[in-house]
Amino acid sequence: MTAVIDGNTDRYIGDIISRLSRRQDLTRRQADQAFTTILNDATTPVQQGAFLGALVTKGETAEEIAGAWDAIFHQDTVTAPIDSDLGVVENSGTGMDTFKTFNISTAAAIIAASQGIPMARHGARAITSACGTVDMAECLGVDVECSPEMVTKSIENANIGLFNGMSPAIHPGALGRLLSQIHFGSTLNIAASLANPALPKIGLRGVYSRKMVIPVIQVMKAIGYEKAIVLHGSVDHPDHDPASGMDEASVCGPTFCARLTETGEIETFTLYPKTLGLGKGDPMELAPVMDMHAETRRFAELISNRDNSLRKEAVLLNAALIFDVAGIVPDITSGLETATRALENGDALNTLTAWVTTQNHDPEKGRKTLEQWMN
Repeated sequence: MTAVIDGNTDRYIGDIISRLSRRQDLTRRQADQAFTTILNDATTPVQQGAFLGALVTKGETAEEIAGAWDAIFHQDTVTAPIDSDLGVVENSGTGMDTFKTFNISTAAAIIAASQGIPMARHGARAITSACGTVDMAECLGVDVECSPEMVTKSIENANIGLFNGMSPAIHPGALGRLLSQIHFGSTLNIAASLANPALPKIGLRGVYSRKMVIPVIQVMKAIGYEKAIVLHGSVDHPDHDPASGMDEASVCGPTFCARLTETGEIETFTLYPKTLGLGKGDPMELAPVMDMHAETRRFAELISNRDNSLRKEAVLLNAALIFDVAGIVPDITSGLETATRALENGDALNTLTAWVTTQNHDPEKGRKTLEQWMN
């Protein structure tokens, strides 16, 4: 699709920016056209930033996010379908949240994969956080610059694989360029994280703002998800800003959720950690350390069940939600029990080992890299 009007893309994007500044919404097609222009680098960098900023300031609609996804998926995503009877599942956060945590979603995905759920992850390197999904996987020994075919093989054989959202092998056009230059939460972060090459139909997604929960679940329905939970976690602690939040389910305060059911209905609910027997600790226990080596060692200790802090509780809760949305447990409490067993009986560690040796051009190198963190 081309976004040129009268042969002048700068004028076109300028008109769109003016419209957004007047708080006028775009249709899905208009958003698709605008984002296609941005991805093609067909207007000035100043206008690209102004467009993204204006859209955030106005507040994105579900139609606009879906249009952004249309542009990214169809213009700049290499597809890699997975054959699975259960249905491929993905869990991801948008990033750009105000309360930074360690890599909870990666640990939760490993636990879910250890119980037979095919996890097709799609993440990026850190931009504003200390440790992104890709950074952590790479430190553990996963080959994050591999082909989409190798990721597919890993999902099919180890139940987990990671598509690097900033790799030209996955998004050969402009996505990496744009993501590396944006240091605020934008429509692009949401739409890009949804542009998973495996086209999963089941998902658990964290968003950086509570106001984005409903629009994002509506987008997931629009682009073909059959079951999903979108959430935003809060931090309810006297020593922390009550306005801060995370793109994960929280063990430090209420988590605001929306669920897309198999019948196509959208339901809202709130999780309270204390009712689940969770959340006794300082939220700062969830913060990452700034040294990647130290953070990777802590991550390995958690997956090998040598960490009984609030970090473990956070991972168990987020894994429980994956089990819940995938439909393999009757409720979140049962999901917590399943996640706890998977971590404590060694299933999670075995899955991590399988991952680093399967998504790797040099399996032995991957194994040795992982082993160094276990000593």
